[in-house]
Amino acid sequence: MTELVTFPVLKDNYAFLLHDHVSLRTAVVDVADHAPIIAELEKHGWDLTDIWLTHHHWDHIDGLAPLLEACAAKGWHPRVVAAKADMHRLPHTLITDQVEDGDTFMFGDIPVHIINVPGHTVGHIAYHVPSIATLFTADSLMALGCGRLFEGTPAQMWNSLQKLRALPPHTTVCSGHEYTESNAAFAMSIDPENPALQARVRDVKAARAANMPTVPSQLQLEMDTNPFLRADNKDLKSAVGMANASDLDVFTEIRARKDRF
Repeated sequence: MTELVTFPVLKDNYAFLLHDHVSLRTAVVDVADHAPIIAELEKHGWDLTDIWLTHHHWDHIDGLAPLLEACAAKGWHPRVVAAKADMHRLPHTLITDQVEDGDTFMFGDIPVHIINVPGHTVGHIAYHVPSIATLFTADSLMALGCGRLFEGTPAQMWNSLQKLRALPPHTTVCSGHEYTESNAAFAMSIDPENPALQARVRDVKAARAANMPTVPSQLQLEMDTNPFLRADNKDLKSAVGMANASDLDVFTEIRARKDRF
């Protein structure tokens, strides 16, 4: 049995704790700030055994060193997993396990698969836990969006999103930020006749009005409503005036429009 806990850090980041009640291992995905993570662990009475990093941006790694110091004071010595390709710009002396696309490691008796998802950054990875249908995507696939292309190309991001879209539709998608309401406004600006999107926008507004998170989400819901996963959808292509364009050209245009939105 596993338990997933979502909690806010910084202004609009999320961190995730994944706890395996059999092995008693606990992983945290990304470390923007150490204090909320320690507080959440203490609240549940869990020891931290794993830290999984998705990419090198400061708001995903800056809390790593102080978190490890706090762990050492408690007698915890978590392994730190990160992309081998990004060692030159990660705090590499703190990384214990370097991983690449297609690698699998064990979290207790639970396999965790690494998927390269370049686009937001060229070294971004996602963590897929098939046995519990859970995917940690950080700033690649996001709730109703995808990460800004700071380093990668539209082709890289479109390819990454297609890889994630191919996973089982009941997969829980754990993304890194509370951007859903603004992403929803953009999605409605280009796909206003989508009834699934209309319903989701209502749900997102209600959740935010109640100060509730909109993350995680379900992959099927993203497939039905997220314009960045729908660049090959004929209705969306027509909605943006690109009925005969290639899927990549449509994705590129949608991403450019979001950047200007």
